[in-house]
Amino acid sequence: MEKSYRLTKNEIRPLIRNYGGCIATDTITIDGYPVRFMYREDPDNEMDSGWRFLSGFESDDYMEDPDNSGIFDVNTIANYDPSIIPLLDAPVGSVFEKTGEQERFVAVTDWQPGEDDEDDDE
Repeated sequence: MEKSYRLTKNEIRPLIRNYGGCIATDTITIDGYPVRFMYREDPDNEMDSGWRFLSGFESDDYMEDPDNSGIFDVNTIANYDPSIIPLLDAPVGSVFEKTGEQERFVAVTDWQPGEDDEDDDE
C-alpha cells in the first residue's frame, strides 16, 4: 500500500544537511502530528543518524508494526517539525520529549534507547 504523506517532495526544503537517515512514525509523516518524543540510539548502518521520532500517540501495538514507520532523511522530518533542529547534534543516548502544554523539548533522564518497559528491576 502506498502511503500518502502530508508533505510532498516539492514541499521539502533544505533546512539542514548531512545528518543522514532516521526513523519516524506515520503519526508524524501521514497524520501530521508534531514530534513530541525523540531519541538517538546507536545507528544501524553508516547512513543512519540513530534518530527516532515519535508523536507520543503511538501505542505499543502500533510501534510493533513496522508498516507504521518509515525511513527518512532527517531533513525531511525537520520540515515536518523544525523544533527538532536545535537538538540534532545531541549524542547517542539522548532522549527528549514535549509534555503537556510544553512547546519546548526537555531532556528525559528516566528512559534510555533500547530500554524495555517490562524489564524494570525496581
